[in-house]
Amino acid sequence: MADFSPERVGIVTESTGNEVLRIEHLHKEFEGNVILKDLNLTVRKGEVIVVIGPSGCGKSTLLRCVNALEDIQGGQILLDGRPVHSGAKDITLMRQKIGMVFQSYDLFPHKTIIQNVTLAPCKVQKRPRAEAEQEALELLERVGLADRRDDYPRQLSGGQKQRVAIVRALCMHPEILLLDEITAALDPEMVHEVLDVVLSLARSGSTMLIVTHEMAFARAIADRVLFIDEGEIVEESTDPKEFFTKPETPRAQAFLKTFDYE
Repeated sequence: MADFSPERVGIVTESTGNEVLRIEHLHKEFEGNVILKDLNLTVRKGEVIVVIGPSGCGKSTLLRCVNALEDIQGGQILLDGRPVHSGAKDITLMRQKIGMVFQSYDLFPHKTIIQNVTLAPCKVQKRPRAEAEQEALELLERVGLADRRDDYPRQLSGGQKQRVAIVRALCMHPEILLLDEITAALDPEMVHEVLDVVLSLARSGSTMLIVTHEMAFARAIADRVLFIDEGEIVEESTDPKEFFTKPETPRAQAFLKTFDYE
């Protein structure tokens, strides 16, 4: 098991810089069921926010709303002060600033690794292929996969495919990276190799909003922890160590008792 102790990680958990994302009174419904209600959140540059909570509480839906993959029924989501919603004229440009990594990788099976990670920079951002490939190779080297550039996804393990998915998102130069349970589909022995990459991104100052069920990882990497239940932020803490040892609300206390993350 990977060591996610604060001493091992070595992350300075004092967020600085400007506001990147603001969510105001977010309300999301699906077929009459309220998924998110009056949710408010501000994310600043270089901040790592970890969202935890029971299954079905709205964590993944929150990320999908931020990336305009889900319509919202109330409130607003602002990136750099500009609204993000599916009907916006500049939604394609806005989505380029929001990198998202899913638990299911979503790589194109008929394309090589280098083709997967350079497709969007070349097609969407119109960047020169040589430039995109050079950056892609540098990022693949960073995650230990430069030698697999010409392989196809079927030739990689789950952990390797997830690392490729992270590189693909980074190649778009996002202002904020959304990570949605990126280890959920992995075998236990593959989890650490993906989480180590995320730890490296945190050290380098990447802005991230992370949904995870890996409590030890959440405790080590977070600048701020949000505990969501039934579509609401029940508890929020800027002291992850304090939150995971002495949560204030009975609901968070009950939730954390089900985990062994020491």
